[in-house]
Parts: sequence; structure tokens; C-alpha cells
Amino acid sequence: MIVWICFLLAILLFLALDLGVFNKTPHEISSKEAGKWTAIWVTLSFIFSAVVYWLYQNNYINNPDQLKPTVASMKYITGYLIELSLSVDNIFVIAIIFSAFKIPKKYQHRVLFWGILGAIFFRGLMIYFGVLIINKFAWTTYIFGTFLIYTAIKMLFSNEEEEFKPKNSFVYRLLNKFTPITNKMDGEHFFIKIDKIKYATPLFVALIVIEVMDIIFALDSVPAILAITSDPFLVFSSNIFAILGLRSMYFFLANMLEKFSYLEYSLIAILFFVGLKMLIHDWVKFPEWVSLTFIALSLITGIIISLRSNKKKT
Repeated sequence: MIVWICFLLAILLFLALDLGVFNKTPHEISSKEAGKWTAIWVTLSFIFSAVVYWLYQNNYINNPDQLKPTVASMKYITGYLIELSLSVDNIFVIAIIFSAFKIPKKYQHRVLFWGILGAIFFRGLMIYFGVLIINKFAWTTYIFGTFLIYTAIKMLFSNEEEEFKPKNSFVYRLLNKFTPITNKMDGEHFFIKIDKIKYATPLFVALIVIEVMDIIFALDSVPAILAITSDPFLVFSSNIFAILGLRSMYFFLANMLEKFSYLEYSLIAILFFVGLKMLIHDWVKFPEWVSLTFIALSLITGIIISLRSNKKKT
């Protein structure tokens, strides 16, 4: 429990520094600043694999699967890469939500900050129950695997989906029943009073819609990482590092997403692979380096093909 407490305290400390020091004054995040923070978070995430090795080598953390330190580190990195790759679609949706509610760029960081706090809480719950279900009912592994393969096939053969319109969504309509909503904004406030009536501003509405969409995306990402490991600490830590890096990645990639159009096929390949891994785990055991190599190569291939395709168009 000491390791878990220290890990959570470290996250809360950084988030406090983030909002209270680094981004105390609302400002527009430049691509340069976002790129710097993206590099920092990716570097920290990979460095943490060494911490994982140290924890498991010295038995400082509960090790229900009796993983060797090297295997634990590889599982953590594999899980992190899965979560990072699946968050690309999340970035698309966040951009649409901010555009629909006309959220000024200087306030977008604040919305994502509070969104991350909610994401950490809900991911923690989903991971807890996901691990509990898989450990108690081994047959649910086949359900998760089938679901991931179904999702991959659906993404591969589906036509251009209807554009997501946040203001027409069920979440927006339901929220409107609980609190009046206004189009007016008062700085970075989530609520304002108009004629003594409290109204939710577009910042709060965008926050709630983003939070719900993250839960929906987690329905894919959590089962995907459970295909790699059911160790609670590895699943949670890899998820958290991917979530924490999502904000800076959004500001870094938001204007360049169309340049990485072939990454969609990388995500399809990854989902299909981890789904298949879950379905055949009783008969075939992939060495950990196989999973890590496949996922890394899928991402690299998608990026390279996307960049080459853009060069040909120009």
C-alpha cells in the first residue's frame, strides 16, 4: 500500500504544481510548449519502467502473477503504448467538443486538467472491477477478446461515420435537465449567475461531455491492456501516465491529426492483436517481447506511411 500511496501522492503533487504554478494564469498553449511537455511526459513514462523493474526486483509491490522484473517492465511499456495509441481517437473527439462549444484556447487546458482528475477516478474504478472480474471469472477473457476483435472489424469496414455533434448528444440534453446552460462565459468559471440563477457555462458542459467520452473510450482501452496483464499496479500506472500525457499531446497534435490518417489502421491492428491474444491465451502464450514489438511496429509503420503519403500529396 505504501507504493500505491506514494504513486497517487506524486500524481496529485504534479497536478497541483501544474494548475497552481506552471499554468496558474490561463494562456494559449503553443505547439512549442506542448511539444516540450509531450517529450517530458513520454520520457518520464519510459523512465518509470525502470522504477517498475526496481519495485518488482525488491518485492516492494504486490506481485499476484509472480512476474519477473524484466517481464513486469515490458508489460508496463506495452500497456503504456496501447493506451497512448488508443488516445489518438480521443484527441479527435476533444477537438470537436472544444470547437462545438467555442472554448477559447487559453481555457482549454483548464478543462482538460479537471477532466484528467475525473478520468483518473473512473479509470481506477474500471480497472479495479475489470481485474476483479477476470480473476474471478476467467471465461470473461473470451468476452473481452471478442469485443476487441469486433471493435477492430467495425473500425475497418465502417464507412465514414456521421460527424459527432456534442450539442445534439444525450449527455448535453441530460445535463440541460439538471442545470440551465448559457452560451456566455466569465473567464475560466464553470458556473455564472444571471438574474440570481446559476447557469453552467460552456466550459462546464465541455468538461462533462469530455468526461463521458473518456469513459466510452475506456471501454476499449481497459480490456485491451487487460490482455497484456491483469496486474493492478501495471494496468493502473500505464493508464495514468498515458492520461497525464494526453493534454500536452492534444495541444501538440490537434492541428496535425489529419497528417496521421493511417494511424487508424495501426489502432485496428493493435486491437485485433490484443483481442486475439485474449482468445487464444489458453493454448498459445506469446513472449512479452512479441507483444511489445508488434505494438511498437504497428505505431511506427502507421506514422511512417502517413508521413510518406503527405509528402506525395504535397
